[in-house]
Amino acid sequence: MLSTVARSVKGSRSIAWRSLSTTSTLPATKGYGVPSNAPVDFTKPMYCDRREYPLPDVPFITELTPEQKALKVKETGPWNQLTKEEKLALYRVSFCQSYEEMNAGSGAEWKTIVGGVMYFLAFSGLYLWWHRTYVYGPVPITLSKEWIEVQSKRMIDMRVNPVTGFSSKWDYENKCWK
Repeated sequence: MLSTVARSVKGSRSIAWRSLSTTSTLPATKGYGVPSNAPVDFTKPMYCDRREYPLPDVPFITELTPEQKALKVKETGPWNQLTKEEKLALYRVSFCQSYEEMNAGSGAEWKTIVGGVMYFLAFSGLYLWWHRTYVYGPVPITLSKEWIEVQSKRMIDMRVNPVTGFSSKWDYENKCWK
């Protein structure tokens, strides 16, 4: 579908649309046995190294060297005649990583998590600063220290909630807090 769209677009925009086409050639990703400048054909199965997909459709290395070809011929014989290094080389022809290598962390996971937490803390701090600066108005006079003292004295004089509340903590005879 995208290739038909790419054909229908004329001019300088056609280059951009052609890059979205599924039949175009894109550079391969690093580390999968394909040179970075080699064209990739998306119609053929590709190698993927994932734990949830343990057996890829194609081997890791598709173009074998003469040593690897000789090893493949030797593979058809009895496996007890192969050395440990040869078995490992045969494994590396088919697979890029073992399960242990896939599960092994790079040591940077905690850095990513801490970085993400710090990013959101910084964003929250900036949002709080912006909110206090531009959204909230000035502090009302009722929150000033003088106003609170006058209001407290008035509540004591009126004997507000004398049993368990504010006035119960005032000593009326000595005129101080209990």
